[in-house]
Amino acid sequence: MILSDLRSYLQQQHRVALIDLVNHFGTDADALRGMLSKWISKGKVRKMPLESSCGTSCCKCDPALTELYEWIDEKN
Repeated sequence: MILSDLRSYLQQQHRVALIDLVNHFGTDADALRGMLSKWISKGKVRKMPLESSCGTSCCKCDPALTELYEWIDEKN
């Protein structure tokens, strides 16, 4: 996977959880964070504030993987 693949996916999905990126690309979360940081530094992606939980009470979500990232639409 290259940065342009990540860009295309984010543009299509607009907002996506890190776990979804891990599953879609089959890539380590830390590697994806590194690629996402490139887009963040260019002002194209923003990391959304974390909620305290996913909204359920099962407590099975890995908080590190519930990070949300959003592609910043240039029209706004």
